[in-house]
Amino acid sequence: SPAGLQNDHKALMKQVEEALHQLHAREKEKHAKDEAEALAEAMSQNQSLPQAFAKVNAVTPGSPASISGLQVDDEIVEFGSVNINNFQNLQNIATVVQHSEGRPLSVTVIRSGKKVHVGLTPKRWAGKGLLGCNIIPLQR
Repeated sequence: SPAGLQNDHKALMKQVEEALHQLHAREKEKHAKDEAEALAEAMSQNQSLPQAFAKVNAVTPGSPASISGLQVDDEIVEFGSVNINNFQNLQNIATVVQHSEGRPLSVTVIRSGKKVHVGLTPKRWAGKGLLGCNIIPLQR
């Protein structure tokens, strides 16, 4: 009978509706959990960033620093053997640069919240100095 079919249809639609509600509720919980995990990961990455001791405030185009990919506002974490633990002043960096002329130095910087490794080879070029960039100490 048509009335019986209508009741079956209503019951079936109710089941479908409940199943959809459950599905969306689970999806919402999963999304919230994913967001929480992403946030926790971002926080742990921020805490694992090493401390910078100096900052690049100028890079001359065509210089060894520019060719190596060093950029203005890069915060220096490691410059060859110099790091936050043994850095006293810019003379430390100058000494490393002079002793490394023509040999690649490993430089680690923090750029827009990420750790970036740069291979920098101090050498004579058209401009002054062996790098062609200006580095200033960070006041902490």
